Amino acid sequence: MTVIIRDSSVASMDPLILYAILKVRVDVFVLEQGSAYQELDGRDIEPGAVILWAEEDRQVLATLRLLTEEDGRRIGRVATTAMGRGRGLATELMRHAVELSNGTKIVLDAQEQLETWYENFGFARSGELFVEDGIPHVPMTRAAT
Repeated sequence: MTVIIRDSSVASMDPLILYAILKVRVDVFVLEQGSAYQELDGRDIEPGAVILWAEEDRQVLATLRLLTEEDGRRIGRVATTAMGRGRGLATELMRHAVELSNGTKIVLDAQEQLETWYENFGFARSGELFVEDGIPHVPMTRAAT
C-alpha cells in the first residue's frame, strides 16, 4: 500500500477519518504518554485550522494540526501510531505543514527530547523550558521567510 498525505478542515473531513485522527491523538498522548488533557479544545474548528494526516488503506498512521495565530501559524498535536513509527511520516507531515504556512512565522511547543528533530525544519528554541502534563517542553519558532 501507498501512504498518502492529506490535509483538510474539520468541516470538510470524512467523519470516520476525523474519528481516527482523534483516536490517534488520544492513544499517543493520553494512553501512551499519560497526559490527561483537553483533547477537544475547540482549536480544530477555528477558522484557518487545518488537520494533516498520513493514511494507508484508509488507516490514519500519523497526524498534526496547523492553527492560525495572530502573527502566523502554530503546529501542534504531532502524533504517530506505533505502526506508523520509523517510516518518516511525521517528517512528511511537518514538511507539508511548513509548505502550507507560506513562509509565515510558525510556533510550536516541542517535547524536549524532540527539540533537535524540530530544528531540522528550521525551528529554534524561543523560550524557557516548561513542564506540561509532566513532560518537559520547549517553545520553538520558525521565523518568517
